[in-house]
Amino acid sequence: MDHFQYRDGRLAAEEVDLTALADQIGTPFYCYSTATLERHFQVFDAALQGLDHTVCYAVKANSNLAVIATLARQGAGADVVSGGELTQVLKAGVAPEKVVFSGVGKTAAEMAQAIDAGIAQMNVESEPELALLAMVARDKGARVPVAIRINPDVDAKTHEKITTGRAENKFGIDWDRAPDIYARARDLDGIDASGIAVHIGSQLTDLTPYRDAYGRLAQVTRDLRAQGHDIRRLDLGGGLGIPYADPAEAVSAPPPEDYGALVRDMVGGLDCHVTVEPGRLIAGNAGILVTRVLYVKDGATRRFVIVDAAMNDLLRPTLYDAYHAVVSVREPAAGESTQPVDVVGPVCETGDTFGEERHLPAVMPGDLLAIRSAGAYGAVMASTYNGRPLVPEVLVSGGRHAVVRRRVEAEEMMGFDAMAPWLTDGGAG
Repeated sequence: MDHFQYRDGRLAAEEVDLTALADQIGTPFYCYSTATLERHFQVFDAALQGLDHTVCYAVKANSNLAVIATLARQGAGADVVSGGELTQVLKAGVAPEKVVFSGVGKTAAEMAQAIDAGIAQMNVESEPELALLAMVARDKGARVPVAIRINPDVDAKTHEKITTGRAENKFGIDWDRAPDIYARARDLDGIDASGIAVHIGSQLTDLTPYRDAYGRLAQVTRDLRAQGHDIRRLDLGGGLGIPYADPAEAVSAPPPEDYGALVRDMVGGLDCHVTVEPGRLIAGNAGILVTRVLYVKDGATRRFVIVDAAMNDLLRPTLYDAYHAVVSVREPAAGESTQPVDVVGPVCETGDTFGEERHLPAVMPGDLLAIRSAGAYGAVMASTYNGRPLVPEVLVSGGRHAVVRRRVEAEEMMGFDAMAPWLTDGGAG
């Protein structure tokens, strides 16, 4: 469920008229719904009721400070994968003791930053990383709570670029090497290896891979305890999917209630604190990208609707061949005919396409379209390719709205560049 519905013939974000908003701030822009963010967090958190748990929002899905702060006020923690994200979540008000630091390539500086902040847990993904973290912790006289990420060799059966739990993926250590790694960790000063982490991928629409992965995690936990390791924390990762397509065509994702029941069944009896890290599930359907039609062009075999948003604004269709529903901001009349069109952007790439053969009501230059389910992996993956501005992000709450990231124009972006001296001295030297 989301809070983008038609009101009086026009699409609204909660109680905010998107047509009026587009006229005020220009297009394209992202729009996020507070009510949807809060509801998605609450439903997921409630699904784990009865377990000692923390829901750590995966910041990589959408790192806007206002989005993070909205979730922090609901009690969310944060899963971060860089020092920059750690800075963001602390600034947005997430309690350090609810922050988990994941990722395969942490630097010594990032480790030191996390230790100084007093975060809840470092998720370690390799032996060299474990050795470096021990050195950094020892230099600081600290003892760091660590969960070592095991790779359960489970295929999540999602897109090739977002599966993370197979043996050939770069993440974690082989699950059957856990006894050796934990034995080594026990002898390292500054390391409290009392947790185990696992994450098998993103956009899962079937609970079977979770059952397989969590079953293996439970067995590793029992084996390590039998060897004298004090395992108190389990990090289950995230990855539960959302429906991107129209409801009639979408593959239904499991409801959070079913996921919560699975977690209780597989690891609830281990008496561990459980951390889960949803990102897309919370933010995905809480955001849309609003864009304006520039031209309608009839090609030899198809009709193109050229809009002012582009692949630099929303990369997922280009990167993953991902489906996003595209709808008219003007509510179609009952029985109004539609026609198949390709919705494309202005960037000089054939891949700059939001959807092919989409059935839309007749549109004209100046009309507004909304690209749905764009709240996750949208603005965070945006770039300035083709010299295009970074588009604004807007947060709505009831009838109120706020621009929570302003448009960054080309002139401002050029401020980060500098001329080489030999280009400004008349060619001398």
